[in-house]
Amino acid sequence: MGGCFSKPKPVEVKVEVVVPDKEKETEKMSPNGKASPLANCRPNGTAKHFHDDDKSITLSPYQNPRDFVEAAVCHVKDLENGQMREVDLGCGKALLIKERGEYCAIGHKCPHYGAPLVKGVLSKGRVRCPWHGACFSTATGDIEDFPGLDSLPKFQVRVEKDKVYVRASKQALQSQKRTKVMTKCTALSNYSTGFSNVLIIGAGPVGLMCAETLRQEGFSDRIVMCTADKHLPYDKPKLSKSLESTAEQLKLRSLEFFQTHDIELLKEKEVVSVDVKIKTVTFQDGLKMEYSNLLVATGSKPKLLNCKGKDVENVFYLRTPEDANHIAKLASNKNAVVVGASYVGMEVAAYLAENAHSVSVIGLEAVPFRKALGEKVGKAIMKMFENNRVKFYMLNEVAELRGHLGKLKEVVLNSGKVLRADVCVIGADIGSVPATSFLKHSGIHMDSKGFITVNKLMQTNVPGVFAGGDVVTFPLFLRNNKKVNVPHWQMAHMHAKGRIAALSILGCPLEINTVPYFWTAMFGKSIRYAGHGEGFDDVIIQGDLDELKFVAFYTKSEEVVAVASMNCDPIVSKVAEVFKSGKAIRKRDVEMFARHGKTGDMSWLIGKGTQ
Repeated sequence: MGGCFSKPKPVEVKVEVVVPDKEKETEKMSPNGKASPLANCRPNGTAKHFHDDDKSITLSPYQNPRDFVEAAVCHVKDLENGQMREVDLGCGKALLIKERGEYCAIGHKCPHYGAPLVKGVLSKGRVRCPWHGACFSTATGDIEDFPGLDSLPKFQVRVEKDKVYVRASKQALQSQKRTKVMTKCTALSNYSTGFSNVLIIGAGPVGLMCAETLRQEGFSDRIVMCTADKHLPYDKPKLSKSLESTAEQLKLRSLEFFQTHDIELLKEKEVVSVDVKIKTVTFQDGLKMEYSNLLVATGSKPKLLNCKGKDVENVFYLRTPEDANHIAKLASNKNAVVVGASYVGMEVAAYLAENAHSVSVIGLEAVPFRKALGEKVGKAIMKMFENNRVKFYMLNEVAELRGHLGKLKEVVLNSGKVLRADVCVIGADIGSVPATSFLKHSGIHMDSKGFITVNKLMQTNVPGVFAGGDVVTFPLFLRNNKKVNVPHWQMAHMHAKGRIAALSILGCPLEINTVPYFWTAMFGKSIRYAGHGEGFDDVIIQGDLDELKFVAFYTKSEEVVAVASMNCDPIVSKVAEVFKSGKAIRKRDVEMFARHGKTGDMSWLIGKGTQ
């Protein structure tokens, strides 16, 4: 599904040498198009004074006047209010938007995975990606909700003699993304190696977004990120979807990026303790570092399989790119067993099905995804896997791992069934725990499961200490501020946690109010999911599960709490926008449309949300 927008008419492209008058202004705008209230904030809330050396970084990255092109792209009557259209400027495309009688133009591809934004959802000054839910301001192109790191380029639009003209940088048209302007550390050489103004434990999306946001908002003091990993921050969700990808291919930012923006990254540095009284972190190698502000974003770690033969070789937990690469190599034309029928396990099974001799999946529930997506959807997905030669052994657990000469040869189930296995991948079904054991005696409050409790600003109970990502429980506005743990990649980016933490450090607090958005891909099919469906009591299906073209609404009592879809984009993004507005979708409206509506049609959602 992609909306009902007409295709752009062929246009004559003319090139005009010009420097956009508004290009420089855009860099200083906040997502609402107004001067950013955060631009002059310091961590203590006082005015930030930039040095003369900082001024150059506020200029537009597109300075060459010969780099610009202008084209007439449509007639003023070609677009109605609330419509979007891809328009071709000859050397690249832009997304033309009309809202409230005004035109604007931004990049047409989502910088995350390249989704066509014209097939997304336009709502009140922002466009939401149809694939993974990232949101961009139509006024500035700035990214406002995640996943992803970069914003969109913004282009100039003018109307002359009933024609709409777009003026853009050729470079921006080609790249289709823009990294926000960042300040530099003004006195890096003056700092002791044992002190950092902001110390970030963990180099995942939370830590990276926190560091980038600080620099984007004018923070010019020292930032240090430390990680037990040996790699630059990388796109971890791709590990289970593309097992052959290397750390270099998966990296989110280059080493040059960190160096250019004075974000120090300490790799293979594991933290063993935190003393909040003297604001000091101690590393495994004995190094100690003091801090003014601390962000804990260490993520989770899997529970280890506890059975006979657990130490045999070729059993993996898929923690690193090296794990993924080894799995792909060992499984080629061999027998693979996947323990766990949830997202990671099923993605791995789908990938291996194309190259392995056999793939077997062991699951605790009767069908895959039962707790997350319900039994009906789970059965439909299970059938898709079986049609691709994947065998299931559900309501089962691993009793023993048998090896020969130290290497795995068989997996024995508690039912007595013995599976041939050359490689075994342990998914998340057996459980994971937050990587917070080093905080045990720190005084930072954690619940009985080890999750750090934070408020809407990502603050812990200790002043100057923040946390985000998989390790926290936080108030989710969709569920009346109930404390929840949502380990979604998008929620970790959300400025949700990384950005919110950074703004809190800057003394410019912004409460988290993002909508959880999740996706998974298997056999070329994608499932989108938005909301928080934990504890749902009914599932209403619209469409055809057998054809794998459906929308599933998850309800609790009389209200929709989540939605999932396959081959019905962008309805999940539309529902996410309704959730974002603070409105509720009633179960009775969904039931009525499920009986009479067309699969994937989302027109009924307009105005259906109630306060």
